[in-house]
Amino acid sequence: MRFILIHGGFHGAWCWDRVIPELERLGHEAVALDLPGHGERASERPANYKGRIQPILDELQDGDVLVGHSGGGYDICVAANYAPEKIRHMVHLAAGIPIEGKSVVEATGGATEENDGGDTRATQLMDDSTGMLRFIKPLPDGTMEWTSLEGAREFFYHDCDDETVRWAFSRLSPGISPFPEEKLYLSNYWDAQIPRSFILCEQDRSMPREMSRDVIRRMGVEPLTIDSSHSPFLSRPRELAEVIVKAVGTEPVGPLLPD
Repeated sequence: MRFILIHGGFHGAWCWDRVIPELERLGHEAVALDLPGHGERASERPANYKGRIQPILDELQDGDVLVGHSGGGYDICVAANYAPEKIRHMVHLAAGIPIEGKSVVEATGGATEENDGGDTRATQLMDDSTGMLRFIKPLPDGTMEWTSLEGAREFFYHDCDDETVRWAFSRLSPGISPFPEEKLYLSNYWDAQIPRSFILCEQDRSMPREMSRDVIRRMGVEPLTIDSSHSPFLSRPRELAEVIVKAVGTEPVGPLLPD
């Protein structure tokens, strides 16, 4: 099998460096991509969500498996809307899925000028006093900077050794706000009912459990689990590779729901 690995917010293709050789050890091929605004494409500023996921479409081949981590779950869903027939399976690693007719910011509990609130299913994640927002600094160019090594340790890497935490933190890049006013309409994705799976990180401090349960319900799947933080690609790469391969052999138990 061939896997396309998509990072989440602030991260880049580098976060999969330990997983790729493990997938290759299992006899598979894997490609990790930088999306615009991240990693080696940090200076790129796409005009819309289609531009953001264009690298996925450029890389996608018939029969590929898409793997999206965290915010990368939204990215693989948008990509799937443009080429559902090419995708063998979609793996969501502690990752969200869009809500039809809402922006990604709304779907993750954030407020926009229009909605003055957001989806309440993720308010714990976005709370200023107890959640990640206190470590995120808006920058003048419209990007967002992760400001704290200890915040990264707390929310992303608490089961990693100190050297790994510092290595990863040094590679975080300012994140692009995911087009807060762009509503996503993904009829091709919902209609295709592509085989899919969800991997739950049992020690996750970044994705609230309530949000995970809602995503699992809407995906119509029984979750696989890994006993890790939000970042098993760093703390448990061998086990993660094995779970990803196992995930491709699973089938949904219910329909994929747009809301």
